[in-house]
Amino acid sequence: MRVGIMTSGGDCPGLNAVIRGAVLNGIKSHDQEYVGFLDGWKGVLEDLTVDLSRHVVRGIAKQGGTILGTSRTHPYNAEGGGAAGVAAALERHGLDALVAIGGEGTLAGAKRLADEGLPIVGVPKTIDNDLGGTDYTFGFDTAVQIGTEAIDRLRTTGESHHRCMVAEVMGRHAGWIALHTGMAAGAHAVLIPEQKVSMAQIAEWVGDAEDRGRAPLVVVAEGFVPEDADEVHTPLGLDRHGRPRLGGIGDRLAPIIEEMTGIETRATTLGHIQRGGTPTAFDRVLATRMGMGAADLVADGEWGRMVALKGTDIERVPLEAALQSLKTVPQHRYDEAAILFG
Repeated sequence: MRVGIMTSGGDCPGLNAVIRGAVLNGIKSHDQEYVGFLDGWKGVLEDLTVDLSRHVVRGIAKQGGTILGTSRTHPYNAEGGGAAGVAAALERHGLDALVAIGGEGTLAGAKRLADEGLPIVGVPKTIDNDLGGTDYTFGFDTAVQIGTEAIDRLRTTGESHHRCMVAEVMGRHAGWIALHTGMAAGAHAVLIPEQKVSMAQIAEWVGDAEDRGRAPLVVVAEGFVPEDADEVHTPLGLDRHGRPRLGGIGDRLAPIIEEMTGIETRATTLGHIQRGGTPTAFDRVLATRMGMGAADLVADGEWGRMVALKGTDIERVPLEAALQSLKTVPQHRYDEAAILFG
């Protein structure tokens, strides 16, 4: 059985571990052969491939990024795409199945192709941890760890200068990274897209921390919208796919906090550094297990399904489970964290 595998959308720590897990389990347990498509759906439609032997995937679990490359190409928006185009690509390479590793857009395309009869399975991927159907996605733990380490360093300079530090982390629609990073770093306020918070409340939290002799620390997700604002802060306009380019809410908040509290305030944006570099041990293990589970899905012919983490088990769920609704931070999780603010 010959199987194609691809990574699509934003890069993410753990992608290479998925590839390795799928290839090794596929070869050793199911006598599968693997062909990697380069640069996501673009590689599928343009015949950009590489053979994936055990030798090729040796030692890649600890590497960040993806050895296959990635792109934002969508199978239904590209020339020669659609079910017919993808089916033709699989036939040209003698492939019996395709493993699609990606986020919401990738899995939506995979589901549509599977609904049209193509042999496709999925692996959910996003550092934001906002996909449904799975308790956690690989890459999230690494993003939180990177954010926590960076903010630990910010705290020392903030304490030395008696400043308030505002750390902006990734999180377009969901605040999981900000919530976990903020709790881990002992933030005095965490601001996420799911919660409208007034500048007066933020200033109060900052002032309370300063009154106790602390250097206030505020962690804000890039998609946070203050209570007095109507839309997300997008000073960079749109990307080439028409999506708002987020970033800069920390820089916007810092001077307001300083004006309201009289505390010197500085902002730092972590940005893409959160999804680069080597994955944590947790993400390496999770990604490896998901890759192995994908190979098992292919062997059993369970098309239109994906692997998911439920508790500590890797389970199989329909692709639509990842697409039905955005997995956002529930109110009780934010209320739990808010007890620690100020």
